[in-house]
Amino acid sequence: MEVFIATFIFFLLAFAGMALSYIFKRKSIQGSCGGLGSIGVEKVCDCPSPCDARKKRMARETARQAQLEKDRIL
Repeated sequence: MEVFIATFIFFLLAFAGMALSYIFKRKSIQGSCGGLGSIGVEKVCDCPSPCDARKKRMARETARQAQLEKDRIL
């Protein structure tokens, strides 16, 4: 039980330190490597083509944009 309490206090202090750092610097937490863009990955999944759900979302967005254009012309 002592190990659990010590570990809990350690993590609590770590989170408090990160919170104070954010409050004073107003800078978000970010990785040191620069993310996926630094290794040449354009998108998260790096698949050659979008999945079916993504294709449906893209089709809905295209239809919505077309409808907005049509409404703006009228």
